[in-house]
Amino acid sequence: MTITEDFIPEETIEFQPVAPSYPKAFGVTLTPGVSGVLIALLGLAGGVYLVVNLLMPTWQRHQELQASRDEKNALVAQKQLTIQQAEQVRAELAQVRQQNAQVLTLFADERTLDTLLLDLNRVVESGNAQLPQNAPRARLKRFVPINQSPEIVSDGSLGSAVNGKLKRQAVNIELEGTFEQTQAIIRNIERLQPLLIVKDYQSSLAQSGDQQAGVIQPGGPVITTSFQLEALMPASPAEAASAASNPEQQ
Repeated sequence: MTITEDFIPEETIEFQPVAPSYPKAFGVTLTPGVSGVLIALLGLAGGVYLVVNLLMPTWQRHQELQASRDEKNALVAQKQLTIQQAEQVRAELAQVRQQNAQVLTLFADERTLDTLLLDLNRVVESGNAQLPQNAPRARLKRFVPINQSPEIVSDGSLGSAVNGKLKRQAVNIELEGTFEQTQAIIRNIERLQPLLIVKDYQSSLAQSGDQQAGVIQPGGPVITTSFQLEALMPASPAEAASAASNPEQQ
């Protein structure tokens, strides 16, 4: 083997580095840094797309459903409140009707007026049942109706609030008896069912023969008592309407 001087030692050989080859797009070399930025931008754009096209409509639909739910709940609560108020109004109306019926039982009516004379006679005679035989007895001397039929109250004597709403039948009463008998009769009249008003009460000593002669009678002297008895009753709707349409009569 022949060795010549043209042999070049390995240490003297220099290798030139080869530049890496990157793809290009739109004239831009896609280096790793550029590619990373582009990938990040694409990810951000994809996220924005998802938010705008998927998440936002879903969220908006959720808000609409929630608002609709709240509105329906408010309507249900309002209806429940309306039902409760209606039930309360019905209960109050029933209570008012019951109270009205109870109040009406206190007033007189046509039937009680027809039996008023009998009721007064019964009241007077009930006090005579337990008297001694020689004791003076109370008696009803006069019962005279002032008007033939009940008249609408329109003079304000019972208050302007009841003008045209009540009727009254007035009767002049005169009875005779001792003070205790008269007092008991008045109290028993007040206990009668119809609402009665005692007016123009007057009492005086009865002019009997025994009292003129100075004879002392058991139970005390006999007195004569006169008064006006008014029986009140509610006016009918037609009568109340007629009275309201003629205020000059009140």
